[in-house]
Amino acid sequence: MKKWKIDRIISVATLVSSALALFLVLKKPQPVAPPQPPAVAAANAQSFQTKVEQFEQAKEPGKPPAEIRLNSEEVGAALMQAASTIPMSSMQPAAAPGIPTSVPSSPDAPIAAGEPEVKDYQVNFDGDVARGQFVTKIAGKDVYVTLAGHLGSKDGYATFDPTEFKVGDLNVPVSLVNDALQKKLSEQKDRLKLPDNVGEMKVENGQLVMTQK
Repeated sequence: MKKWKIDRIISVATLVSSALALFLVLKKPQPVAPPQPPAVAAANAQSFQTKVEQFEQAKEPGKPPAEIRLNSEEVGAALMQAASTIPMSSMQPAAAPGIPTSVPSSPDAPIAAGEPEVKDYQVNFDGDVARGQFVTKIAGKDVYVTLAGHLGSKDGYATFDPTEFKVGDLNVPVSLVNDALQKKLSEQKDRLKLPDNVGEMKVENGQLVMTQK
């Protein structure tokens, strides 16, 4: 009888934990950046483009390499503008081990793997950390994914070392997703190649900094 009670308690605790995890996955987290009104977003996207065009001008002999500094509002606006012109099927993220890519209807429902579509990007730079957030439609429900880490460059390619990963409001240990993330980045290395005139890229003092070769 005592064993039955213990088993029952464990079963109830497991069910409650599963329901809580599901609730946290579906819960909308705090946004990483405030929304930009259309006019502000357009101005920031234009500012991004102007700075990039100036940066792309050839380095003058005898002068130090040019540097470009972009704030998160400019990068976020440019990213959203670019996302609106790219098919969603080409912007699907990698599935990480242990991370559901479909939301079950109940704690006992099976979890199916897949590659969801993504939308509604947000970007924020805090110190030397880049933080991004997007919405993915899974099983007809919006699920928020938040990823933060250190953005850098090596041998002409962008690099990313994650420090935070969240699904909804549920924190996921970075150790569970880093191997899958790095593998995916390696598989898509061509997309991470920096322009030939970029020598270094990093996040510094809340800005994305790129230095010309």
